Formats: sequence, structure tokens, C-alpha cells
Amino acid sequence: MSHDIVISGVGVWNPDYTITNQELVESYNAYADAFNQAHQQKIEQGEVEAKPYSSAEFIEKASGIKQRFIYQKEGALDIKRMRPLIAERAEDELSNQAEIAVAAAKKALAAANKGPEDVDAVIVSCAYTQRAYPAVAIEVQNELGIQGFGFDMLVACSAATFGLHRAYEMVAANTAKCVLVINPELVSPQINYTDRDSHFIFGDVATATVIERADTAQSAHQYTILGTKALTQYSNNIRSNFGYMSRANDVDPYGPDKLFHQAGRKVFKEVCPLAAEHIQSHLDQYQLTPADVKRWYLHQANINMNTLISKKLLGRDARAEEAPIVLDQYANTASAGSIIAFALNHEDLQQNDVGVICSFGAGYSIGSLVIKKR
Repeated sequence: MSHDIVISGVGVWNPDYTITNQELVESYNAYADAFNQAHQQKIEQGEVEAKPYSSAEFIEKASGIKQRFIYQKEGALDIKRMRPLIAERAEDELSNQAEIAVAAAKKALAAANKGPEDVDAVIVSCAYTQRAYPAVAIEVQNELGIQGFGFDMLVACSAATFGLHRAYEMVAANTAKCVLVINPELVSPQINYTDRDSHFIFGDVATATVIERADTAQSAHQYTILGTKALTQYSNNIRSNFGYMSRANDVDPYGPDKLFHQAGRKVFKEVCPLAAEHIQSHLDQYQLTPADVKRWYLHQANINMNTLISKKLLGRDARAEEAPIVLDQYANTASAGSIIAFALNHEDLQQNDVGVICSFGAGYSIGSLVIKKR
């Protein structure tokens, strides 16, 4: 006997701290001044490139970002440090990433009207986990008092949708009746705050989503998952090389090439048509057209990407209420962006309204869900 599978709850946790574009630019430009003065002779001899200056206007025009949340603001704007100052926790303390995961999970469980005893599995799916093992998901499972099992997934900016895919399949296969998918995107520690082209991109956040069978759902807002679709296509244009191999390679584990870096123009040119084609083909599976979609919850990396993708699909610019943008306040939150957009813009949907949740990012990877309000 088949059962509808639904999203029954979603939650978003924000850090207490924010950094505006202006704050970020003032810090970066001061760092650039100090760097250029310290390396003036090498710059004149062509041995070192001078650090270019930035501006708040440049950041907003290039990305649509106005501010970002950050887990710990101290240290990030200090030109002698240029990275957050986060105290290391003892092994018997709750890890930083588990802490924010638990906070988001509690919000999602409350929205779904569920308790820990109702959950069979926990998936922590994000761009980075702060350690290899034990799995952050198992730590979260333990902290929440959930029985069953948990595991981590890493699929860069598509981690949230790919995690939801796994949850959907587990419920469909009856290996779990209720799955909690959490995306604790603690990305600020891997940002290169000394790089003009990437220092403004990311923000910290945690999201969580509850997936279960419709006959067990008790929440006020439920969304039938009509189906999922995933695509990966290898590309080096978005990359992070931070990892344990640096110890054996005898290289700087925190060097610029080890942190997030991308060929932004190539990513824009290649991912936009790929994402639009992916979404169109997914809708085709259900005899739906873009005109049938009430709400587009697109990955929140760059406003220009979202504008182009929605225009390719609709043949016109999407209205603000059709394709909500949250990256102006949250920045790029890796995999969590489309879930934030969904969490903050779903309660006004009416019965049978169709939505698309879609992420796209490093890999390349693209993941989508077509949903319908119950």
C-alpha cells in the first residue's frame, strides 16, 4: 500500500551576530592597505599582486547580498586575524555544529507537532562537518533523545535537497516513518576574508525539515512530495581543498587554495542553463509547466543567477512573491538557502498550490523536489 510522503515541518535558526557589507568592506580595505604597504617592493617588482579594494555597492551589485549572519563575529573583522575566534570545546561538550543543528531541529519538530520519540532517523547534510567522526548526526540524535539511527552527508550546496531525497526514499521504502533532515551550515571558519572576490559570499545558519508519511502528519502546513530529481556533473569551478591530507602533503592547511574558491563567471555561465533544464525536465515528469508553479524556492547563492534561471523557465522576470529572495539578509548559506526561502514563504500557499525546491552548486550538483500543498 503506497502512502503520500510529506514535508510536515521546517525550522530556521539564526546566529545572534550579523556583519553588514559596510562593516566587511571597511575591514577588508584596511587589511588590503596593510598588505599592500607591507609588500610594496614585491608588488612593484611584480612578485606579488596588490590587494584590490572593495565596496558595499560592488558586493550588492555582484550578489544581491546586504548582510550575513555569523556564528561568532569576534576576530572576523580584525585585520590581524581575518577569521572568527571560536573557542575549542572539550570532547565531552556539545560541538558547535551539533549545537546549531539541535536549535534548528527543535524548531522543525515543533512546527511538525512531533517529539523525539516520533523520529526514526536523523540526517545531517551540509557543506562541511567540523570533524570526520563520530557523525554530527549521531551527536544530534543523542542530544535530542531520538532512537533509531543517524548519518552525515556532504554534497556542498546541494546537501539539503540531497538529504531530503534520502529521507523521502527511506520513508517510501518503509525503513523509517519519520526522518529529520538538518543542515547546520557553519561556514564562516572556511571563508577567506582576505580575498575580495569571495569574502562576502557566505553566512552561517541552520535549517531543519521533517519528512514523514501523510497518514502520520499532524501539522498545520503539509506538502506532498510529488517526487525528487538529482544530477551531478563533475567540475573544478567551485572547490574547497581543506582536509587531513595537508598534513601528509607538508603544505599550509589554511592557505588560500585550501579554502573556498571559485571561477565565478564560469559557474554562472554553466550552472544557470543546467539548473533551468533540470527543473523543466523535473516538471515534465508530472505534466506540469513553469506556469503551474506557484512558488520557486531556488538556491540562494547569487540574485543574478536566480533572476536568470527563473526568467529562462517563465519567459519573464519572476515576481518577488513567486521566487522569494532571502540572500540579501542571509547571504549564501551553502545548502540551506532554498530551505530558508521555503521556511519563510510557505504558509500563505493554498491547497494544491505547487512549489519547487531546488539547489545547485559545487560538484556540479543539482537537487530538486516538486511539492504540493495539502
